Amino acid sequence: MNPLLDPAVLFFAVGLLAGVLRSDLEVPPQVARFLSLYLLMALGLKGGFALSAGGLPAEGLAAIGLALVMAALVPLLGWWLLRRVTAPVDALAVAAAYGSVSAVTFVTAHQQLEQLGLTPGGYMTAAMVLMESPALLIALMLRSRLATSQAHGSGGSGGGGLLRPVREACTHGSQLLLLGALAIGWLSGEHGQKTMQPFTGDLFKGLLAFFLLDMGVQVARQLGAVRQASGWLLAYAVLGPLVHALIALLLAGWVGLDTGDAAMLMVLAASASYIVVPAALRQAVPEANPAIYLGLALGVTFPLNLLLGIPLYTAMARAWLGGGG
Repeated sequence: MNPLLDPAVLFFAVGLLAGVLRSDLEVPPQVARFLSLYLLMALGLKGGFALSAGGLPAEGLAAIGLALVMAALVPLLGWWLLRRVTAPVDALAVAAAYGSVSAVTFVTAHQQLEQLGLTPGGYMTAAMVLMESPALLIALMLRSRLATSQAHGSGGSGGGGLLRPVREACTHGSQLLLLGALAIGWLSGEHGQKTMQPFTGDLFKGLLAFFLLDMGVQVARQLGAVRQASGWLLAYAVLGPLVHALIALLLAGWVGLDTGDAAMLMVLAASASYIVVPAALRQAVPEANPAIYLGLALGVTFPLNLLLGIPLYTAMARAWLGGGG
């Protein structure tokens, strides 16, 4: 199957076109919220069912370990590079967004890999959840260092206030729903999988397409903010994910992950958060410009990953590690 002809991806393109043309096409916010919750619940259940059937093998532990390595490496690399081309607070905010992950990109990649016969292990869902927060923690530590080194900064005054966004990021609704669904799928096992089949199987593809239609409209609304970003930041939003995916592929090959897990690790490393981390950054780093880190993550990297990145990362994993459809 050509991933670019996947109906869900094509509906994303329709939404993007509608937003660019300023059509009145719109998914009501409450419906979009329901679709988001549905996808997270269904994804968590799928991961839990897979864990119940196959357990947590050594390969799963290795995959989770690599996910955590990438969750720390990506924001540190981003900070090292971006602070040379933009304001320090904006550099750490962008680095934090790109160090975290996009659940929607993960869901889309998961269903495409399933159709190719490269279904990732259920532990990759746990890996995604664990990758959400390390980048934010690193960003908060970097901000504390910046505050200490500046005349107007004070390590004592900022430390306590930084604990709240960390706690909120770690207990965000999407995190709790994913973990809860993962646990339920694992505990209920084969019986739960049969019971929930209409919910996690038959409905999944159609509701994903509906949700991506809305995401296309939302991405189009961020294009104005993207134009405010410098050329260096735009280059990072396009090329950075490719570099992150390549590093993930090399690490996956080094530890011997199979093709499906390696491709999913690449997708996670190449994605950027536009929900959990940006929401926390608005409280933790209010001086950073949301139009930059949110515009780049949602307006550039998300559509590129959805339309081109996922099939590219899958092809790279298959070429490097082998694996058929």
